[in-house]
Amino acid sequence: YNWFNPGNTLNCNHPVVMELVLDSLRHWVKEYHIDGFRFDLASVLCRGPDGSPLDAPPLIREIAKDSVLSRCKIIAEPWDCGGLYLVGRFPNWDRWAEWNGKYRDDLRRFIKGDPGMKGVLATRVSGSADLYQVNQRKPHHGVNFIIAHDGFTLCDLVSYNLKHNDANGEGGRDGCNDNFSWNCGVEGETNDSNVLALRSRQMKNFHVALMISQGTPMMLMGDEYGHTRYGNNNSYGHDTCINNFQWGQLAERRYGHFRFFSEMIKFRQNHPILKRDRFLSKNDVTWHEDCWDNLESKFLAFTIHDHNSGGDIYLAFNAHDYSVDAVIPPAPQQKHWNRVVDTNLESPNDIAPEGVPLTGSGYRIAPFSSILLKASP
Repeated sequence: YNWFNPGNTLNCNHPVVMELVLDSLRHWVKEYHIDGFRFDLASVLCRGPDGSPLDAPPLIREIAKDSVLSRCKIIAEPWDCGGLYLVGRFPNWDRWAEWNGKYRDDLRRFIKGDPGMKGVLATRVSGSADLYQVNQRKPHHGVNFIIAHDGFTLCDLVSYNLKHNDANGEGGRDGCNDNFSWNCGVEGETNDSNVLALRSRQMKNFHVALMISQGTPMMLMGDEYGHTRYGNNNSYGHDTCINNFQWGQLAERRYGHFRFFSEMIKFRQNHPILKRDRFLSKNDVTWHEDCWDNLESKFLAFTIHDHNSGGDIYLAFNAHDYSVDAVIPPAPQQKHWNRVVDTNLESPNDIAPEGVPLTGSGYRIAPFSSILLKASP
């Protein structure tokens, strides 16, 4: 069988093969002090000798119960090349984390302006309780991501509608066709300042959403400076600039794009309410929404409550192609709102870590942009 794609697949649930795998993993932990493992196309480990899915695959269970491996980070890419898609259903014994492929697809679709995505956006940024709130699982068992090592980079996600894989020598047959990308008006490289500004906003919107979502965030190295593979979404075979880290570009963008990404990561680290160890209750979040069933609505605003210090966080995402005048709720008692993020503003005003005091009870949120407010004394 070839459920793995690169070649014939081992029967990893055979006792002899299973022991080989377990011994190898233990060796990496004991001798090389590896902190954990992410298993590529891990659903293949959930198949029997004939390829049929197993409800309780022995290898997956042994890794979760092993005295050494159970203390490691163990993460599954919960699908394989044979179509066994187990996002939210991967056999886990409350130990395995999963790449949340539904988070990736749903966030991509909302941010680019697809209709009918507001409700699922709320579910995803809240930690995907529909997938992971089972038994003793926690929000951190869901690994949230927009971009991974394969597929489009973040820059290409907002620059290309189609894959451009001719350089791979496979006649364009390789690589995923369902990228949920949007080129913002021009396919590929451009000097159009309006298109470039929109692409910049969209990249920041994605990053804001990722950093405020409950769960474990994952980024692709290079997205922090806007790396491009020029539309190639299956570039593994190239030892060229499309795969090599561009240190010069990082230096050029250190005080713009890179600064925004860095400061948003720091903001998440400094605000525990964005990384709770339990799923949100109705007291933890207020949705400023009364038209969930309106499929044409592409605006979502909500407040995440800090019950300890009153440092609430207000967020709004506008995926419409027009501005939205949002009514900002009152800040908690003895607090006032400070604007931390407005992705429509140019650097360095797009993110102000100390906050800019907000005046009035309304805020005009530009097309394809997002804002973040923090309640402060």
